[in-house]
Amino acid sequence: MNNAHYFDEIVNIIERLRAPGGCPWDRKQTLETLRTPITEEAYELADAITKRDMQDIKEEAGDLLLQVVFVASIAKDLGAFDIQDVVRTICDKLIRRHPHVFGDVVAKDSDEVLRNWEKIKLQERKDKHENTSILAGVPDGLPPLLKANRIQGKAAHVGFDWPKGSPAPLFAKLDEEINELKEAANENSPEHIADELGDVLFMTVNLARRLGVDPDAALNSVCEKFRKRFEFMEQCATNEGKNLSDYTLEELDDFWDKAKATLSLINE
Repeated sequence: MNNAHYFDEIVNIIERLRAPGGCPWDRKQTLETLRTPITEEAYELADAITKRDMQDIKEEAGDLLLQVVFVASIAKDLGAFDIQDVVRTICDKLIRRHPHVFGDVVAKDSDEVLRNWEKIKLQERKDKHENTSILAGVPDGLPPLLKANRIQGKAAHVGFDWPKGSPAPLFAKLDEEINELKEAANENSPEHIADELGDVLFMTVNLARRLGVDPDAALNSVCEKFRKRFEFMEQCATNEGKNLSDYTLEELDDFWDKAKATLSLINE
């Protein structure tokens, strides 16, 4: 089959699966039941990208594409739109939001591209009589860490951001938020502690953004590092015929130091 025909092929496969006499499971799916698979497939693709596994990336990208085609197939049956409308809409949007490429607008750098993008989105919302807040496009369902990064980035696009240059003011603000968290902890007020801890996390994301670090990727990397070290500790205990719960905290700390040293050598 010619590669150009593969997209039509997946559309035809989904339509056959959902047609009378097709797959009972596929036929009973709705837009609502696809919400969870869509989220899961997006995370699996992101995980594959983190691991830089090209074969896995290819497969997971296909799984996510499947969900998009599936949504369009259901929408077609509802008389709302079809996959061609989906493709046409995104093509029109890309052209409309890149006037520096398809028009006569000049954008000197990526920051200006993003500012123009937000202006165009704002005008689109005005034309549709939708909420015109610069933050209106941030999905409520985003994981909080991603949501914080997205909100801060959007605010920065209109100039509401820390001054460029040294990150020292951001470190100072983070120290201030940590001190306020300490005060809340001393008060032993759960509500106040939660509020101040939120401020610390939000400011940490702001600092990460200034330092050019993806906070979600950074936290994920640390989680993976912790997992590997902890599994090393578990293996050490297994080698001695014990469980981790059989050791004192000091002994566990020794295992942890050994894990750090051993895994560091392996990664060099």
